[in-house]
Amino acid sequence: MLPDALQAHARTVTHLAVYFEELKQSALRLRDQFNVRERGFFSPSEDEAARQLLISYWMARSALFEVVITYRDTEDVPPSLRPTRFLIGYAAALLLVDAARFLRENYHNQPAIRAKLNEPEPHFGIPPESYDTVQRSLTSPVHVWHLYHAVRYHEEHADELWSLASDPLLTPLVEVLDRLGPRLQVSVYEVAKARIRARTRQLSNAVRRNLIDRALYGLQKVACLMVTDRFTRLGHQPALPASVVEELRTLLQPGDVIVNRKEFALTNYFLPGYWPHAALYLGDSRELERMGLREHHELKPRWRRLLELDPHEPRRVLEAMRDGVWLRSLGSPFRADAIAVVRPMLAPDDIAQAIGRGMLHEGKAYDFDFDFTRSDRLVCSEVVYRSYQGIGGMEFPLTRRAGRLTLAAEDLLRLSLARSGFEPLAVYIPSRADQVLRGHDAESVLAGSLAATT
Repeated sequence: MLPDALQAHARTVTHLAVYFEELKQSALRLRDQFNVRERGFFSPSEDEAARQLLISYWMARSALFEVVITYRDTEDVPPSLRPTRFLIGYAAALLLVDAARFLRENYHNQPAIRAKLNEPEPHFGIPPESYDTVQRSLTSPVHVWHLYHAVRYHEEHADELWSLASDPLLTPLVEVLDRLGPRLQVSVYEVAKARIRARTRQLSNAVRRNLIDRALYGLQKVACLMVTDRFTRLGHQPALPASVVEELRTLLQPGDVIVNRKEFALTNYFLPGYWPHAALYLGDSRELERMGLREHHELKPRWRRLLELDPHEPRRVLEAMRDGVWLRSLGSPFRADAIAVVRPMLAPDDIAQAIGRGMLHEGKAYDFDFDFTRSDRLVCSEVVYRSYQGIGGMEFPLTRRAGRLTLAAEDLLRLSLARSGFEPLAVYIPSRADQVLRGHDAESVLAGSLAATT
């Protein structure tokens, strides 16, 4: 069985392969519906629809970047897993390049639409001129050189990569290579052939590795070239101090909501506010049993997997990340640089009901549309929303952002400060204090972190 991280990355890329095709069809429908070419500008309703689509695209794109950038080192990876890592990273890179080429082929020569693609969306952290930045990167000779090594590895190891399709988790990724591989080869061998020749010696001297290492390194460099330093710091590993981890473990109770931040994470910039992420804390198996949840119809079929997730950490969360909504170890939200915990102001039976209801959504895909009107795909804060909404009288006011009704992770913190359904329990922000804060100090620090992003 593949390591958990590889499984999560494979699920992410598989989901996004389907999702990008949906985005393409939505983009074509909007193009056909709009009268922008004749009119020269977007009407308010067209503008809102276009911005919704753009935010979805940039959020999905950032998730693929994070997958590719993860594969920056190969020395500590068993040789047997390197082809799998290449398959996942190459499929992600193919999707990124294909999506960028789709935009160019359909909209590059339409000035009004191109201008719209270059507009910033400050609330979601999308900078100006993003479209032009991506398109310039596609013709960069360094970019093409790095993709060239990946194409070579794909060609020389096609049979080995096809054999990975025997794993159902990897089958869709092999299909992505088959579907989009030739499309990338055109850009590498035809569009930039002359520019590769001009700089081959200079670039090859900079990367003296075997082919699989050059391919994996190249994929990571391609992702870096398509974003700016403002978005990420390679090598940063979010982690809480051991003392903070131990104190939080003594404070947490089932039903608590964990809100966190990872510094230098790409996806921070495509979710609102300083605090972009939330997870629902479940507790360990003994706590869940005491709450009468072991035989709950949503937990019972998942009980064995809940127990086996992480032998070193028995505590669990329900968390939506880029690979979907899954049961995870408490270690997942603890991989953070700043963290806050809020507690529902509900009776134990109500909290048990909320946890059981939340488990209904386990296994669903991540919602890159950030659309709270649908329940087949969920974002992180929506797990909390759909678990607690209406239980014990709890109500969540949704806020319209870029045309969408949403509940951001920061909104949960604001509700806790207002004692509306939740109350603040603890917060740790290393730039504010070197320890976990509680009580009035926690509320003051939380209020300050929220004020900085309003």
